[in-house]
Amino acid sequence: MPKYKVVTMPGDGIGNQVLPEALRLLRAVGFDAEYIHADIGWDCWCNEGDALPDRTIELLAKHKLGLFGAITSKPKKEADAGLQPSLKDKGYAYYSPIVTMRQRFNLDTCIRPCLSFPGNPLNFIRKKPDGGFEEPFVRVVVFRQNTEGLYAGVEWTNPPHPVRSAMATHPKFKPFSSTPGPDLAISVRVITRKAAHNITKAAFEWAKKYGYKSVTICEKPNVLRETSGMMEEEAKLVAKEYPGIVLWSTNIDAQTMWLTKNPEDYGVVVASNLFGDVISDAFAGLVGGLGFAASGNIGDEVAVFEPTHGSAPKYAELDPPIVNPIAMFLSAVMMLEHVGESDKVKRIRQAIEVVVKEGKVRTYDMMRIPGGPKSISQGAASTIQMTNAVLAKLN
Repeated sequence: MPKYKVVTMPGDGIGNQVLPEALRLLRAVGFDAEYIHADIGWDCWCNEGDALPDRTIELLAKHKLGLFGAITSKPKKEADAGLQPSLKDKGYAYYSPIVTMRQRFNLDTCIRPCLSFPGNPLNFIRKKPDGGFEEPFVRVVVFRQNTEGLYAGVEWTNPPHPVRSAMATHPKFKPFSSTPGPDLAISVRVITRKAAHNITKAAFEWAKKYGYKSVTICEKPNVLRETSGMMEEEAKLVAKEYPGIVLWSTNIDAQTMWLTKNPEDYGVVVASNLFGDVISDAFAGLVGGLGFAASGNIGDEVAVFEPTHGSAPKYAELDPPIVNPIAMFLSAVMMLEHVGESDKVKRIRQAIEVVVKEGKVRTYDMMRIPGGPKSISQGAASTIQMTNAVLAKLN
């Protein structure tokens, strides 16, 4: 019997291209696993009225380990228009399946490493006073609270009377009190002390384990005094348990400026849901963009790993496929790290490092050319060629 069982969810678009390549890599490195396909995404929504079917939830609940590709999410009106005619006007509402999955299994810790690979032509560089350039080494890991904040899903357009009445008790709501219901949309930012404590604790534990000297709480407590204020309060309390690690505090807007001035100064960054999403993508842009951005969604029992890129439907039908699979590879590496397969983690990371540094095989994004059917003829490697190059360096 295989040692592990992994629920594989390719999802939509390029998820169906990159996830199979990651499985090739996992098999080549000798990961002893059975891969169990599960349905998720836009087709499930259109045909069943549910982007995350119960059968997929049951598989994750049973096997505890998931590898996910990408999904297509659309605004409410477009999502409703995508339903099969027999499902329309039946009360179905589209919810992001990955957000639903996080909340269903309390995958409250999202880890997003943003790490430089030397030689990557997409890495951030900085001009020196003498006219030359330097390439700072970025070694940032973002800890994003994954189940609360503005992604909690507590929102309304044309909010019902009890909601409006409750909002009217706050003096700051007075300027909106006369706005007609259909013209008023409200999203609630929910932060709980327990979740704020847990995500900060996880960030400090990571810093301690991997030798980081600082943890940065990235919020906006000068404006969002209650919610960001609670995040910062808990960070200060947790920091007292780790005297060898410095706690820094930055505002999300200022942080997006500073990360392009001195990204090498930052180590572990912790933030609430939306801010963590923003800042992790911003740091990812310094180390190659979404083609190199991986993440793990970790709960007490279930863990799901995914690249942070979307489904990129405009590339999904290209043959051969052209998208960069490295983000998916690094997501698989995070899964291996989660289950303690450290030797396989090291082998895959070293193989990727060698391929990137040599620069002989580069996908279109690494070549800084437009993606499309002409990119292969312009010298870009296909998705499969990039996988082959990494496989060749495994040993």
